[in-house]
Amino acid sequence: MIKRTIQSFMAAVVLAIAMPLSAHAAEPNDDTAALAGVEEAKGVFQIDFTEAEKTAFYLEIIRGTHANFVRQGLEPDLVIVFIGPTVQFLTTEADEDVADPATLMRIESEVARLAELGVRLEVCAVATEVFGVDNDTLFDGLELTGDGFVAMIGWQAQGYHPVTMF
Repeated sequence: MIKRTIQSFMAAVVLAIAMPLSAHAAEPNDDTAALAGVEEAKGVFQIDFTEAEKTAFYLEIIRGTHANFVRQGLEPDLVIVFIGPTVQFLTTEADEDVADPATLMRIESEVARLAELGVRLEVCAVATEVFGVDNDTLFDGLELTGDGFVAMIGWQAQGYHPVTMF
């Protein structure tokens, strides 16, 4: 078990070193047509995954999206709302049967990176209660919101464009 954990950790370290800033590693294209006349980049991502690996992957993708907005001259104003079973991957006290430690470390690292970039990261309190996650153990950089669905509606009412992750 310890050997497998160490191997998983080392694989994650190698991946982190080898992986570019985002999963958008190819020569960057531009989004000129889509961004024509756009003056603000406001988006809210809803994340509701049952797999820790998928959660880590999409957090990396969102970080790449942030970088692509910046590269194309827009200051991104992004929010991520975590709902459902995903909240089980956002705690310092996750059970090993929920996900392997290396993947949980990747998620924690991405949360920190996104928070440093100014991305607001909200965790649904309804989901933490349903899935038995102690709110006091959430990763640094995460904000607790009362209800993830209410948060999504509120952010959209404020002009944030929704991106639902499946």
